[in-house]
Amino acid sequence: MKKLLLSLLSVGCAISVQAKLVTKTIEYKQGDTTLEGYLAYDDSFSGKRPGVLIVHQWMGLTDYEENRAVMLANLGYVAFCADIYGKGIRPQSIKEAGAEATKYKTDRALLRLRVNAGLDELKKSDLVDTNRVAAIGYCFGGTTVIELARSGAELNGIVSFHGGLDSPTPANGKNIKCKVLVCHGADDPFEKPEDLAAFEKEMRDANVDWRLIKYGGAVHSFTQPMANDNPPGAKYNERADKRSWADMKSFFAEIFN
Repeated sequence: MKKLLLSLLSVGCAISVQAKLVTKTIEYKQGDTTLEGYLAYDDSFSGKRPGVLIVHQWMGLTDYEENRAVMLANLGYVAFCADIYGKGIRPQSIKEAGAEATKYKTDRALLRLRVNAGLDELKKSDLVDTNRVAAIGYCFGGTTVIELARSGAELNGIVSFHGGLDSPTPANGKNIKCKVLVCHGADDPFEKPEDLAAFEKEMRDANVDWRLIKYGGAVHSFTQPMANDNPPGAKYNERADKRSWADMKSFFAEIFN
């Protein structure tokens, strides 16, 4: 009987722990476009806490970003996954993803409007301390959060995971008000040396508080388990994934202190 009670108590505790996590699908707008994001937080925490915006890779908002939101919620943050493409627009192939991502990479003004709409939605939460907000992004999303910073958005920091590091408008670096962390695969075949050099020059010229961490042996998409060398040069690297996540947490400890 004692063992049974202990077992039931253990199950009850597990259910209680699980019940702390709250996730919601949230519709919001940018202009006339309906977007569909994903919010996650742990309701066992009391009071306001830092908020983290997550921007998806080129396949759009998927389970991958939602899982990252849950990971951040478990660390005590309010996490919101932005939707850049729009409700129901979720590419089903590399060809579709490339076409969709290109729309925004070639229209940085629209890209900034979409990501700022996501940031605004995150800040609407009563749980978020709007004086402590960051944004992270993966691949296409990594490029996007850099554009968010270039737009002059009010936030404490951004983290780009294997994002594109081109510098189409170098003068925009002067608009950056936050700290910048770039987590980059040292062997990423998609990153041109001239783009990397231009990004670094933009950061230096604008006197941005920035850092670039390169992970040896890592190529593009190194944080994404679904990346399996398709397209070639995009592959998951568990070591780089864990190290970059740890570097992000250290960065957050600094900017949210």
